[in-house]
Amino acid sequence: MNGFADIAARTREIYERNAARFDAERPKKLHERAWLDRFAALVRPGGKVLDLGCGAGAPIAAYFMAKGFAVTGADNAEAMLVIARARYPAGDWRQGDMRTLNLPERFDGIIGWDSFFHLTPEEQRETLRRIAEHLAPGGALLLTVGPSAGEVVGHVGDDEVYHSSLSPEEYAAILAEQGIEIVQFVPEDPDCDMHTLLLGRRQLP
Repeated sequence: MNGFADIAARTREIYERNAARFDAERPKKLHERAWLDRFAALVRPGGKVLDLGCGAGAPIAAYFMAKGFAVTGADNAEAMLVIARARYPAGDWRQGDMRTLNLPERFDGIIGWDSFFHLTPEEQRETLRRIAEHLAPGGALLLTVGPSAGEVVGHVGDDEVYHSSLSPEEYAAILAEQGIEIVQFVPEDPDCDMHTLLLGRRQLP
């Protein structure tokens, strides 16, 4: 495997090993709030929200639970879910890989904050279709992606971790095929710690 592929293959292992440190260092002040509010405004009151790559549950899943949504948190790293279950024992926490997403429910909102972008470009193409299959008509989608197509390496703890992105045009094309329209795409939002945000909504029948 090339260097990127080797790092990409270790994403779960990296989060398993660094779960406690990641949770301790993960900002809880909700610099994401404006985008979470925009997403929440598109989800029906009390609707079902799937948090893909939920980590230890704070602050994203906690934000939606406090808003009265029925939240399902899914993460590939069991060590993250151990923390989430201890912190929010009444929560619906499920271990699973978004690349093989196959849940019986359909959701009114699906969010992949700082998680979806760990997939390779080919994995993203397939996973977007899986996500779309789980999104109810009129449902909202919020993903953190990259500003342009490419692969980069970041860090979790002292470990290197993989990130990639498709181009904005390819995201739009794939989602359009699935009946999802991009509502907003903001590259490197200075008001959100330079995250690149994709907010979409599935069309009503």
